[in-house]
Amino acid sequence: MTETDRTSRHVPQVVFACRANGGRSVASRLLTEHYAQGRVVAISAGTEPGDHVHPEVAAVLTDLGLDTSRESPKLLTTEMIATSDLAITQGCGENCPYVPGARYRDWPLDDPKGRGRDEVRRIVADIDGRVRELLVELVPDLELPPSVVTGR
Repeated sequence: MTETDRTSRHVPQVVFACRANGGRSVASRLLTEHYAQGRVVAISAGTEPGDHVHPEVAAVLTDLGLDTSRESPKLLTTEMIATSDLAITQGCGENCPYVPGARYRDWPLDDPKGRGRDEVRRIVADIDGRVRELLVELVPDLELPPSVVTGR
């Protein structure tokens, strides 16, 4: 592939939206960026952003080799959705802004806030599988590295 091919290729953008932007959407963004290797832009935001990433989620993501130190909850805006190829909702319900013409997909995920390590790890494993399937859809020629959760 030439440099011209690489720079002219569209890089899909996905926004992951949940309520507090402290768990599910953060995990989704970090996993997407880890696997996509620069071929997808991932944003995470919340309809009622909290003050920080949930510590139980940060601990599990750190165990998996993902750095949460630069993550901070952000407010979900209509602009984020309008400029993205896909908005994935994760429990924000009717509070998620509606943008005509935008593509939405809902991932019904349990909220990891306040859960034990095994339960958070199960939720992150669910997100991991969904992210990997999404990347195959968005970037069919992407060679996915092994899962940080399963090693396969």
